[in-house]
Amino acid sequence: MLDILYQDDALIAVNKPAGLAVHRSKMVGNAEEFLIDLLREQVGGITYLAHRLDRATSGVLLVARSSEIAAALGEQFMGRDVHKQYLAVVRGWPEPEEALIDYALPGSRDNGPRREARTGYRRLATVEVPIELGRYPQQRYAMVLAEPQTGRFRQIRKHMAHIHHPIIGDCQHGRSDHNRLYKQYFRCHRMLLHAWRLSFAHPLSGEPMRLEAPLDAAYQGLLERFGWALPAL
Repeated sequence: MLDILYQDDALIAVNKPAGLAVHRSKMVGNAEEFLIDLLREQVGGITYLAHRLDRATSGVLLVARSSEIAAALGEQFMGRDVHKQYLAVVRGWPEPEEALIDYALPGSRDNGPRREARTGYRRLATVEVPIELGRYPQQRYAMVLAEPQTGRFRQIRKHMAHIHHPIIGDCQHGRSDHNRLYKQYFRCHRMLLHAWRLSFAHPLSGEPMRLEAPLDAAYQGLLERFGWALPAL
């Protein structure tokens, strides 16, 4: 059963599990299950995606009950009226602790035209673990709050890699040696990017909405192991 965070006659918010593809596409290959199909079976009736999350990313996903509601929500996303907050665990300790990454990105094709892309981040917590890797006897990691101001393909993942602080578990843009370390020492087999909070206006009432998706056991267990706490925002 999918974890439903909010539901009314207009929209549904789901806490998407990491590793579950949202819908069929060439990008996800031979996936057997898709969130949109599972949700339709669970709630009944037709549903429409209002936006998307990468297969490896977890967190708040909005689904509309009609094409009109999907279009209205889509306008908010396109108009940058939706405030998105992600939690990510990255290699190293980003400096400065708070900054805006302003770096144009291509679409799903790396050789495609680049478009403006901006992601703000804030370092929330740090840890140093006594595990030797390469020429370093200890490894540094940080939890960051990432707030994308644009909505480019894999934007947060690419931006964190661009500043040399890739997200742990990112197979395309991350560091395979650190990804292996997390699997071996921390039994963490997922990408540590979570769509934590989403703020928008309800498409019918205009009421301000702020939805929050709790972390799964693997992500939460890692925070507890490192002595990290979620920010009170």
